[in-house]
Amino acid sequence: MTLTPDTVIYAMIFIAVLAVVGGVYLTIFGKSISLNTSVNRRLEMLEKGVGREEVLEQLRKEMTQHMSSRSIPIYSILADKAQKAALPISPQQILMLMGGVSLVAFIGLTVATTAALPLILLVSVAAGVGGVYIWINGKAKKRMKAIEEQLPDAVELMVRSLKVGHPFSSTIAIVSKEISDPLASELGLIADEAAYGRDVGEALADFAERLDMQDLRFLSVAVTIQQSSGGNLADILAGLAKVIRSRFKLFRKVQAISAEARWSGTFLSSFPVIALIGINLLDPNYYDDVIDTPFFVPAVLVVAGFLVANIFIMKMLTTIKV
Repeated sequence: MTLTPDTVIYAMIFIAVLAVVGGVYLTIFGKSISLNTSVNRRLEMLEKGVGREEVLEQLRKEMTQHMSSRSIPIYSILADKAQKAALPISPQQILMLMGGVSLVAFIGLTVATTAALPLILLVSVAAGVGGVYIWINGKAKKRMKAIEEQLPDAVELMVRSLKVGHPFSSTIAIVSKEISDPLASELGLIADEAAYGRDVGEALADFAERLDMQDLRFLSVAVTIQQSSGGNLADILAGLAKVIRSRFKLFRKVQAISAEARWSGTFLSSFPVIALIGINLLDPNYYDDVIDTPFFVPAVLVVAGFLVANIFIMKMLTTIKV
């Protein structure tokens, strides 16, 4: 149970894997990144002469391709995150990235360590899959947070447009030109689908389910009800904008109030691992007297099980849905 150089190398290789994932993506798909971070990617594509139908197909493919590939065994664990991140790369390319990162990790571990081949293979695959998952998860969280912040302003713009007499389908198109990405291209996609005959309420409902966002479900339900039973949609959306903004403020307050509990949970979950590393650094022979006993391995497995259970329980206790 000593902290060997191999362990340090494993940690360094995992950190390098994350850097490799980001570097490969920046190198190969840097142009797509610049488009995603522009004011409005859809408008950028239209201004470059790409036809409206081609833009619609391109955006629709990017926004739905990941969920349609959930049947792929390994890819199924990150399809939902990739869907929310709306990465402009295909599932096959992501799998190739996983394989490439795993290969780099395997070569690095083979050259730098003397570990057994099965262990190297296991760590390499874990590094490839885990590194890509962490990277995609980070991009998904960033994009979802941006959409949540943009949504109240977008709904208020819809209210203003409806009050001056625009139909709702035109309102969606107008708002998609006035705001920035990531919400702009999503609303532009809905406007294009409506122009080609799809029901706006159905498109909004599909958008809400694709991102699994409660506020978007409220918007789609409000529009669907107004289409079926009538009513002043501008007043309905004005009230909805206030509700969404209030929920967002409440969520921020909950995040601030629960920050101490969340950090406490993180500390309690990480402290045993930190303590184990500290013990091995200060006294590498600490477990020598018991490591050969028949109860040592079962005890380690039991402790590991409790640690994993602790992580999930602390996550459940500190996650408050608003």
